Amino acid sequence: MKSYPVVLILVLSTALWRCTTSQPELSVTSEEFGALPDAVVNLYTLTNANGMQVKISNYGGIITHLYAPDANGQLGDVVLGYDHLDGYLQASPYFGAIVGRYGNRIAGAAFTLNDETYALVQNNGPNHLHGGTKGFDKVVWAATPSTAEDRALLTLSYSSPDGEEGYPGTLDVTVTYALTNENELKIDYVATTDKPTVCNLTNHTYFNLKDGGASPILDHLVQIEAERYTPVDAGLIPTGELAPVEGTPFDFRQPTAIGARIDADHAQLRHGGGYDHNFVLNGAAGELRLVCTVEEETTGRVLQVYTTEPGVQFYTGNFLDGSITGKNGAVYHKRHGFCLETQHFPDSPNRPEFPPVVLQPGETYKTTTVYKFSVK
Repeated sequence: MKSYPVVLILVLSTALWRCTTSQPELSVTSEEFGALPDAVVNLYTLTNANGMQVKISNYGGIITHLYAPDANGQLGDVVLGYDHLDGYLQASPYFGAIVGRYGNRIAGAAFTLNDETYALVQNNGPNHLHGGTKGFDKVVWAATPSTAEDRALLTLSYSSPDGEEGYPGTLDVTVTYALTNENELKIDYVATTDKPTVCNLTNHTYFNLKDGGASPILDHLVQIEAERYTPVDAGLIPTGELAPVEGTPFDFRQPTAIGARIDADHAQLRHGGGYDHNFVLNGAAGELRLVCTVEEETTGRVLQVYTTEPGVQFYTGNFLDGSITGKNGAVYHKRHGFCLETQHFPDSPNRPEFPPVVLQPGETYKTTTVYKFSVK
């Protein structure tokens, strides 16, 4: 019987192992997600080289699923939503969606620009919320999937016609989702207009790093790089004040459990039913910087948020009431998800003292937000 050197056997064994195992491939795939009377809706799956996945619908640009690893390397869905398109059509509190033309509230559903007053759709009492009755969360976007050396991409585009939901000017918008091999979900927003208008785009994903919404998020540890926040009135419209967080339940400068002070006897918490407030982020707007960190200790998952925006809306799912059954039969009760909506401040079109949101012809609106996942 012929014998072989030990080195040769090891080489052959290694080669056989490589043939029988495979690493995840960077890819973007698509499947039909449902249909509207005038369009077919697709669901795109972005996969990076680590196996992390994000599923995005071209209806509303909705992030329907986001599978992030835990401390044991097991992937788990960390966002709230529905298994099928019908859920988003019937009852969705903006789960995972692109929000525009204006994220958050505009008081009185009106603003004045160049001495002309524009009446917007009232869809939040007397106010305007998240772009109106049919905002960007309820339109079908043109989708272009692609891959680059270290990321899977989905580019979505939509042209909002002059007068849509009351806004002036045709607004051409491109939103690019990129899932990188660093386990980052990067969102780039670009918009141009043919008339002076206002623009404030964001994403409204509800996160639950523990189990995707099956249980409360009160034990999540949150740190927000902000010395101030914008108090609101009973209608959740900013008063114009930039109030210090120090000495209040809004001080998240050190990691703090969401539930630690959420039910404190504080007028602002009563207005929001919890946290539903804009934080004035430290650092220079326009520069990409770390602004929020969230940790979930049982899974070890960590979410870091980077943005070029001046503010972030921290919302703790206060209006979830158990009436929605989401993915895998999970019932979404109050405070089962949280949002970190990077943005310009609410009601900025009526607040000249806030960072400006006016977009002029010839200018380009550009913002970037990155949601980076890791483990502790």
